[in-house]
Amino acid sequence: MTGGPIFLTESPLARDLCALAFSTCFALSLLRIFEETAKRGVFHKKLNRKLVHVTIGLAFMLCWPLFSSGSQGAFMAAVVPGVNIVKMFLIGNGIVKDEATVVSMSRFGDYRELLRGPLYYACTITLCCAVYWRTSPIAIAAMCNLCAGDGFADIIGRRFGKKKLPYNTDKTYAGTIAMALAGFIASVGYMYYFSIFGFVENSFEMVRGFLVVSLTSALVESHPISTTLDDNLTVPLASLLVN
Repeated sequence: MTGGPIFLTESPLARDLCALAFSTCFALSLLRIFEETAKRGVFHKKLNRKLVHVTIGLAFMLCWPLFSSGSQGAFMAAVVPGVNIVKMFLIGNGIVKDEATVVSMSRFGDYRELLRGPLYYACTITLCCAVYWRTSPIAIAAMCNLCAGDGFADIIGRRFGKKKLPYNTDKTYAGTIAMALAGFIASVGYMYYFSIFGFVENSFEMVRGFLVVSLTSALVESHPISTTLDDNLTVPLASLLVN
């Protein structure tokens, strides 16, 4: 099943162009939805931002099997988050005005914030596509711990986190545990998902590796250095180095 056609075309280029168009529209539609929920105040601002954080990357991963095998498919997939890097750079430097994006992705409504967390987020997804791609457990671990792990750490930590960590009073036991669990569960889930298409093989060793990466990422996210630098940078780096 590896690289089997999903779109009804025998041309890899045509398939990749169709996949690129579909995944771009899919990602933009999700972003548009969260921009609207932010403007209308459907969710608390911080929750809305984290829902974007959790959803966009994981949803984009669902589209990876649409692309062809090999470097061409990886490059075409990387175009989607790559365009977002340019977007974050332009908005973050004040060259382009986009209040809806700023509201949905920034903590304090400052457009310059997009040059940190959101930019690191887009860079991680682009790197996973272009370098590691869907056959690598490294890509799965990095994406799942960044999206699901880091996202749920904040959501659960704010809602249920009563007891602070002794080495970082900005973090809680509940948030750190939630991050490790969410990152691990998402990693295993995507391992099984990609195995359906023959991209990876299910194995206990891979599951054990995902557990180690998720625990390490959770510890790194809870460390004060992640607050200083940005956990959208430190978590992917931890995932890549441990793998």
